[in-house]
Amino acid sequence: MSQAARRAVGVDIGGTGIKAGVVDLAAGDLVSDRIKVATPSGAEPDDVLQAVAHVLRDLGVEEEKLPLGVAFPAIVKSGRTLSAANVSPKWVDFAAEEFFERGLGRDIHFANDADVAGIAEVRYGAAKGARGLTILTTLGTGIGSALIYDGTLIPNSELGHLSRTGHTKDAEAYAAYSAKERDDLSWEKWAKRLQWYYSHLEFLFSPDLFVVGGGVSKHADEFLPLLDLNTPILPAVHRNNAGIIGA
Repeated sequence: MSQAARRAVGVDIGGTGIKAGVVDLAAGDLVSDRIKVATPSGAEPDDVLQAVAHVLRDLGVEEEKLPLGVAFPAIVKSGRTLSAANVSPKWVDFAAEEFFERGLGRDIHFANDADVAGIAEVRYGAAKGARGLTILTTLGTGIGSALIYDGTLIPNSELGHLSRTGHTKDAEAYAAYSAKERDDLSWEKWAKRLQWYYSHLEFLFSPDLFVVGGGVSKHADEFLPLLDLNTPILPAVHRNNAGIIGA
């Protein structure tokens, strides 16, 4: 394996921050500093492109043509972003991959942020070697999801937007980590909301494993033991680096 093939650059674009690092593809570890800049106000495509170019310069890899993957908070199909979560509506039905390739002068791969977090956990983390259906969920501002069957990603599942019978708000408005903060919930009260959510996923999909990601996964001992599920549920290994590593 060539040196270039052993390493790649991952960029994780979020509504508030843009993170990047160089990844050892064999180990799934960062082999550089993690560079982070604020997502430009309004998060319009031109401004986000310039911010990504900035983090690549800070990494010192803008001239080194390592493979580059970009994670983004949107439905992504064939390089087009079809939705926009906490970013400008200009990303809806936007040829994002082509736009970044032209702007950066290099080939890239553009993908949904929760999907790439799922890939990171399957290849290098909590779901490595898992068979059957793994459902990764990221609990943060919203709820992102990744469906992975026998190591193969089924992209753009968007399970944070499941409806609740008799309610106008969707699952993520009720059970995301932001809901815990917004409603000042104890771990126990938040776990009751998570119980509804993961029980509903069990009913719909009969998964073999749940993996819980997002920054709150570092507090997994506070809430995962409070859940009563038939499916094993584990905290993600890579937490806030999962988007970089998976991308």
